[in-house]
Amino acid sequence: MKLNEIKDNQGARKDRKRVARGMGCGSGKTAGHGQKGQKSRSGVAINGFEGGQMPIYRRLPKRGFNNPFAKEYAVVNLDTIQKAVDAGKLNAEEISVEALKSAGIINKTLDGVRLLARGAITSKVNVTVNSASKAAVAAVEKAGGKVTLA
Repeated sequence: MKLNEIKDNQGARKDRKRVARGMGCGSGKTAGHGQKGQKSRSGVAINGFEGGQMPIYRRLPKRGFNNPFAKEYAVVNLDTIQKAVDAGKLNAEEISVEALKSAGIINKTLDGVRLLARGAITSKVNVTVNSASKAAVAAVEKAGGKVTLA
């Protein structure tokens, strides 16, 4: 196979529909916009417009608060780590963010990795993460391991 011989499968690429190109194209004259009215004109933006009535997004009160500085962590639980150590995917001596990613336990690191205390851990592990719950740190230390916050 050569680069100049590569081509798409039959029907993989479809030409775009060319509207308003005469009556023979099937979408001539009004170009699929129907007859007259605001929606047939250019420059229409009426999503959320309620005909002069106060729109619902202005009638309803605003609720809550969205913190722009909130961090979103990739979550790892103790039982997940224990399962990976038992399966031989992780080295119990040094578990880092890179090790978790290469073992396929997390996909994205987002703003960091947070260790949570779901499940139990029996192996002595040294974990280096960005954040950890108090219960998770206590459980790892009880098993003889150590949690380091990076």
